[in-house]
Amino acid sequence: MDLARGVALLGMVVFHFARDLEMFGLVTSGTTMTGGWAAFARLVAGSFLFLSGVSFDLAHRGGFRTRPWARRFVIICGAAGLVTVATLAVFPTRFIYFGILHAIAAASLIGVIFLYFPAMAALFTGIAILAMDNFLAPGILESQWLVWTGLSAAARPSLDFIPLVPWLAPFLFGMALAPLLPQEAPRSSWPTKPCVRIAAWPGQHSLLVYLLHQPLLLGVIWVFAQILR
Repeated sequence: MDLARGVALLGMVVFHFARDLEMFGLVTSGTTMTGGWAAFARLVAGSFLFLSGVSFDLAHRGGFRTRPWARRFVIICGAAGLVTVATLAVFPTRFIYFGILHAIAAASLIGVIFLYFPAMAALFTGIAILAMDNFLAPGILESQWLVWTGLSAAARPSLDFIPLVPWLAPFLFGMALAPLLPQEAPRSSWPTKPCVRIAAWPGQHSLLVYLLHQPLLLGVIWVFAQILR
């Protein structure tokens, strides 16, 4: 799981690097919004939510653990709030009001319900959400306050917008898959190897990497842009 999260983080860094180059005018405007880059962005976001669903179910495999869940939920909500405040200060017209962290927090709240049902309930609910996204046009709900559902036409521009329709689906698919995983990993010496432990480190600290990578990228690209001028 740590290695899988690390791969997802690498994809996120690659995409944000390209987006930041676009923001500074170093690549053509709109490059990351269409074609392969747009598909890549959806793949990365989906992988984060899917892995969050798998981890969520595995964490509560022996029964719902209230304290660890509450602690994780508060941390994610706090980090999501920090992202909102920071982007509001820097990008007031495109600040992040419901991004990937907001979606993970909401999915973690909804996911508690599915811990008490068979895995097939999460699977079929995820399929139903994808069907809603494909067959129900946005605009059923008109309120700006309900834009996080994904069914509202009132969405304002944002640097990162991950509404629950359709993005709750990969989280639920992850929860549906988790029971198929073995109770214990097969014995092997490879997880103790230094190269594997180093590769797994970002996945073990995914929230920290998520919060710090953009300021670092923006700082490096800004310096590079100044040199080119």
